Amino acid sequence: MIIEYIRYVIPADQEQAFLSAYRDAAAELRGSEHCLDYEISRCVEDPASFVVRIRWGSLEGHLQGFRKAASFPSFFAKVKPFYERIQEMRHYASTDIAGAGGGASG
Repeated sequence: MIIEYIRYVIPADQEQAFLSAYRDAAAELRGSEHCLDYEISRCVEDPASFVVRIRWGSLEGHLQGFRKAASFPSFFAKVKPFYERIQEMRHYASTDIAGAGGGASG
């Protein structure tokens, strides 16, 4: 499994269009066998900062599977207007350091 993080800075007058674009683009993510899950988070201290987190089954599944799939042009067309707002777009591997905190239920 690999985690893709995309950090954006989105001006206030574009935030609704940005969120709407990703809501629409989520259809392609949901339809991809390579995408495990995804989420968009917004920074509390700096509301113009957003992080898109996508978990892929593998780096190859993302780059060779999803990006070469017939659905990718549709996905990219939806988010492309915000491409220049990207601050970082990288893939990360999890480490062995993880766990639930004391406030986690279950």
